[in-house]
Amino acid sequence: MELKCKVQNYHWGKVGAESLVAKFAETAVADFKLEEGKNYAELWMGTHNSGPSLIKETGETLPEYIKKNPDCLGDKVKAKFGGELPFLFKVLSVRQALSIQIHPNKSNAEDLHAKFPDRYKDPNHKPEIAIALTDFEGLCGFRPLKDIQGFVQKLPELQTILGESSTEAVLNAKEDDYKDGLKAAFTSLVKCDADVLKAQLEKLANRINATGGDELQKKLFTTLNKDFPGDIGCFAIYFLNHVKLAPGEAMYLDADVPHAYLLGNCMECMANSDNVVRAGLTPKFIDADTLVDMVQYKCASAEDQKFPGVKNDDSGVVLFNPHVPDFAVNMIKISSSSDCFSLPVLDSISILIFTKGTGKYLVSNKVVKEGGLTVVQPYASDEIKLGTVLLLPANKILEIFIEDCDEIVAYQAFCAL
Repeated sequence: MELKCKVQNYHWGKVGAESLVAKFAETAVADFKLEEGKNYAELWMGTHNSGPSLIKETGETLPEYIKKNPDCLGDKVKAKFGGELPFLFKVLSVRQALSIQIHPNKSNAEDLHAKFPDRYKDPNHKPEIAIALTDFEGLCGFRPLKDIQGFVQKLPELQTILGESSTEAVLNAKEDDYKDGLKAAFTSLVKCDADVLKAQLEKLANRINATGGDELQKKLFTTLNKDFPGDIGCFAIYFLNHVKLAPGEAMYLDADVPHAYLLGNCMECMANSDNVVRAGLTPKFIDADTLVDMVQYKCASAEDQKFPGVKNDDSGVVLFNPHVPDFAVNMIKISSSSDCFSLPVLDSISILIFTKGTGKYLVSNKVVKEGGLTVVQPYASDEIKLGTVLLLPANKILEIFIEDCDEIVAYQAFCAL
């Protein structure tokens, strides 16, 4: 079944036709009309109450359909998640940095929801994975300790922000015993006095303008300081890894890992939750006490933040399967020379979006061989366009085939239980 989905017009999204979300929306959103001055940030595919998808043919919402047809989830998914779709699938087009944030683990989410239901609106965790559609940049996890110490040593403005005690704590930290020192420094950063922060940002910005600075300072610091003046996120780049992804590369954002998206287009899949604890690059509420107590103080390199997919040599499908049960994602690439490609039959409900190429999909329950070629006798068929979104019920009797295609790329979210 084809789905019609929801666009979110957040301020940080790319504008007009520059947004990949907008390009996909021409097919994926009912009655979509492009407005050139408008931000198109996210395309949502799923059951979230802030933007549930619709069944194109009937107009029924996806939550309504699943409630009436719970077997479409698959037995394992239905049993594990109480008859609900456990993931939200998205396309993001990022023009300006999103907030530096963490997502609580399941236990912490339950506690936060019970104590502050207006701020943390559900009791679920929110792990997520981002797979680059274009060159993509983000912040993820703490840098190697020696890199953080190097920045603290050479930046007097950062030392002023941290204070003497926290500066000494992080500079004296050892590779095998750094968590207390790192926590002290990061806590001082997050809780820094606003006037002190503003003054030190101005000093650093002036020094970079005068001396040129290094690549990180000239590009990332200058951009963030322009977009978020007076924000601690401008100093957080010296603690967090600057991760650059090529198309098809991914990073997994586990519970309590500090991160932010900076620039580019990506697929994102996450547990179906709204829980966010923010640290910076945002005008929204920053819950500093909760954040510094929950954050995962683990140092690693930018390369270590990347999450490798596993390729199935027979089909060419690349599987991104984090350790959480809520979601996994298949990256499917189909060359124009393919005879006839059959989408994987799964025991989980899945949502699939075509992000590149054209072709035709055939829904069939009969495949025959004629003269050495695979011939599909279709039950139904339709064109594949950029942004076509399909819902595939679990254990489907009718297989879906792709043919007459031109270098198709598609992403499929499901549960790998």
